[in-house]
This record gives sequence, C-alpha cells and structure tokens, in this order.
Amino acid sequence: MGPGPATYRTARAGKGGLPPGPRLPRAAQTLLFRTVGHRLTPRLRGRYGDMVRLRLFPEGAVVQLTDAEHIRAVLNGPDTVYHGGEGNAIVEPVLGARSVMLADELDHRRARRLLTPAFRAAALDGYRGMVARLTAEELDRWPAGVPFRAHDRMNRLTLEVVLRVVFGVTRGARLDRLRTLLRAFVDVRPVDFLGWHLPALQRVGRWRRKLAQQRELDALIHEVIRERRDAGEAGAGGTDVLSRLLGSSDEDGGLSDAELRDQLVSLLLAGHETTATALAWSLHELAWSAPLQARAARAAATGDDAFLEAVVKESLRLHPVIAEIARRVTEDVELGEYRIPAGTTVMPMIGQVHLDARYHQAPRVFDPGRFLEGPPPRETWLPFGGGARYCLGAGFALMESAVVLREVLTRFRLEPGRAGREEERARHVVLVPGHGAVVRALPRTGDPHGEAVS
Repeated sequence: MGPGPATYRTARAGKGGLPPGPRLPRAAQTLLFRTVGHRLTPRLRGRYGDMVRLRLFPEGAVVQLTDAEHIRAVLNGPDTVYHGGEGNAIVEPVLGARSVMLADELDHRRARRLLTPAFRAAALDGYRGMVARLTAEELDRWPAGVPFRAHDRMNRLTLEVVLRVVFGVTRGARLDRLRTLLRAFVDVRPVDFLGWHLPALQRVGRWRRKLAQQRELDALIHEVIRERRDAGEAGAGGTDVLSRLLGSSDEDGGLSDAELRDQLVSLLLAGHETTATALAWSLHELAWSAPLQARAARAAATGDDAFLEAVVKESLRLHPVIAEIARRVTEDVELGEYRIPAGTTVMPMIGQVHLDARYHQAPRVFDPGRFLEGPPPRETWLPFGGGARYCLGAGFALMESAVVLREVLTRFRLEPGRAGREEERARHVVLVPGHGAVVRALPRTGDPHGEAVS
C-alpha cells in the first residue's frame, strides 16, 4: 500500500526545530555528499531516522526526507512555499537563471506552458522513427562478442537524439562542434561545483577551461537562434523544439534569446545523460538475467513496448539517476514533528524511497513486472520528480528508451562483460554505473519471438 494522506501545513508555535544530523564541518559534509552521498545517506538514515539535517555548500541548511508522507506534503505543497528553482540553484551557473528548472512560481508556470506542446503525445510519435534509425546506426558500430562500456555508447546515442530533437539539424560543422562541447560539458567532477559558485577559481586551471567551454557552447547556441529568427516563419515552421519555441507565445509575448538559450541548454543536458544512464543500467540488468532478457526479447519481437518501458522504469527504481529532489522553503513549515524554518532546503531522497520495503516489495530485486500491475504512488517512485514540477520530458525519455531496447534486443543477446555486478558512482549530479555498464553483445539468431541463441 502507498502512504496515507498528507497536506501542507504552516508551522505552529511549540513545534521542534530542525531534525538531528552529523556534526562534521560544512566543508566535510559537502565533500562527502557530493562524492559518496548515495552511500552516506543510508547510514545517516539508520542513525538519525527518516529526517536528517545536513549543512552543505552552497545550499546551507538541508533536511533529507525518506518518508513518503513527508515527501507527498512537499511535492504537493504550494509552489509559493516550496521553491524548486531555488532548490536547484547549485546548477544555475550552467543552466541559466531563466531555465524551467531554475524558475519558480509565475515564471516556472509560464516556461512550462511554452515548453509543454513540444512534448505532447502527438509530437512524441513523430520522433519514434528517428530514434529507431539513429539506434540502428549506433548498433552497426557495436563490437560483436567484445566487452564494451554500454554507458559510453548510450551517451553517444542519446546525445545524437537530443540534438536532432532540439535543433532538427542532422549534419554540419556547427553540429559536430556542439557534440564535442556537450560531451566535454557533462564531464563534471565534484570539484567543478566549487568553480560554479566561487568566481575567483574560474581564472585558473580546470575551472577556467570549463568556463571557456561554456562560453563557446553559449555562442554556438545563440548563433543558431539568430539564424532561425532571421529566417522568420521558415525558421519557426519545423517540428524540432527550437522551431516550436520560436513559434510559441502567450500574453507576455515569446521567449527572448536569453530565455531560449537557458531552455535549450536545460533540454540538452537533462535529456542526454539521464536517459543514457537509465538505458545503460537496463542493459546491465538484462545481461545479468537470462530469463528476464528472454522475456524482454519476446516483447521486442512482438511490439510489447509496455514491458520494455517496465524494464526501464524498474532500472530507474533500482538505480535512480538523480539521487535527490530539492525544494527551498520560503516560510516556516511543519514536517512530521519538526518545524522547518524558511530558507532551508528539503530533499526527498529518491534512492532511499525506492529501496524502502514499506513501499516496494523485495526492493533490491530487479523485477519489471511490478510496473505492469499499475503505477506506484508518485511519491514512492520519483525518477522524474513530482507535483507541479514533474519532468516535462518523462514521456519522451520512456518512449526513446523503449525504442532503443527494442532495436538492441532484436539484434543482440547480451552477456556481462566483466566479473561482478556494478555499483553506482557519483558523476556531477547523477549516479552512473561504476565501470560503465560493461556488456558483451552477441548477434542474435533463432526464432522471431526472442528465444534466441548465438
């Protein structure tokens, strides 16, 4: 059963203060959280309970949440009280202040209104053939029978997909440079977070190089925007996201160049490595389970996308790409027995909720079947966030993943490429397979329903 009802409540006198937490210096807590937070959080929960206080840079006071009732109260609370944009402020130097991920209240609602048409079901259907073609081209390059890092291959594929979806272009020097810059751009280490928020560091070493990459990327994107605007109606008549955004407006007018830049960068980054990581984990889990892989191969052969989506959803449950959601509270609120003061960041901890036996039976077992019985309560399965900030691209990510799995499983049988299952490793704000999800792909032969041998 899911959690019981929960509602937003302002704080009343007499409630307790912040929950308990470690007493380590802020710098030490920040370092541990950024590098091994996925291992630290369960230990903190075991010691302090479902609510744990941390002190992090640059967020300040942070309260981790692992109880679904508390999480429901946060995600369904008013957006005037729980600011998701402020909660994501750590990525503002990269995404830009006008990004839908950084906006709050009226600005956030407007950004979603303008972006939503590009991700409706009718728009998604138009992308299926393109995703299948790009996947087939990628699979032609896979080394048969030789171990390789599936995460690297999926990153390359999903980057190509998102570039086509966002810009609509297929080739050219500018697209080649965008590929190169985006690959470098997402190669972020925990130490890079310091440079984002300490300008003095941006004059030296790695931080200086990262800033130069970002400026070149911005310049390229602005070039594309200017060219499309100069083309007038012809530049806004395509089916790619940029064309749709150039042709959209509301009572406040259309998006400015600066707003377009921030939305496009957000879509490029959010729609790239997150999907690639979910796919890499899916391939990893299928490689380690012959029975599940056989069932998935039958689903691929018979067009059963529901099961293929269930594989991806279960991968996202067992291996969430993002470890937490963040909301900055704008006024004092009650959560459980505690009074959370204004200015605190509350964090629903995705991985902990996904592995909680209160909400998921046999939570450490990879079982896509649990998603064929109907969706779990939103606050117990959180890979795409929740509430008013539920990810706009969730439908696209699941569609893309199902298409990719279908193409892979109709062509190859997968085996583990190294000894031992892989564990998560922190890579900037995402968790990735520690060794890149190493698999072997063997050409599939046999009957058309997936009962194949190599």
